[in-house]
Amino acid sequence: MAKVLRAVEMSKCIGCFTCMHMCSMFNYKNHSIEKSAIRVKTSGGLSGELLAFVCSACEDEACLEVCPSDAIVQRKGGGVLLEEEKCIGCKKCIDACIAHAISFDEDRKKPIVCRHCGLCAKFCPHDCLKFEER
Repeated sequence: MAKVLRAVEMSKCIGCFTCMHMCSMFNYKNHSIEKSAIRVKTSGGLSGELLAFVCSACEDEACLEVCPSDAIVQRKGGGVLLEEEKCIGCKKCIDACIAHAISFDEDRKKPIVCRHCGLCAKFCPHDCLKFEER
């Protein structure tokens, strides 16, 4: 059975962004949190709770449906994968994502899509994220 990423205990999150750093370093060889497939943001202001925007591994992937170049393909076990060589950078997947989990890399002109590798959950110091069986 495939595993997927879940944000399960965000009340414990301290906003260290370790999850975002690990994702961008491992998947994109970059030290910027802007290159991360996971987004941790405040719900409002300095005292707002922290929220994680992660791919929800939909079974009916809207991002896949709107991709005109078939660059987004279904991942076994849930979620999607990006075939970068097919991607034309149209950004339609970003607008279609119901979880607001796809961002855009302006340097590469490609979307940033979670691969459900689990590295962000592994390095989260407070177990806010889980990589679990679907």
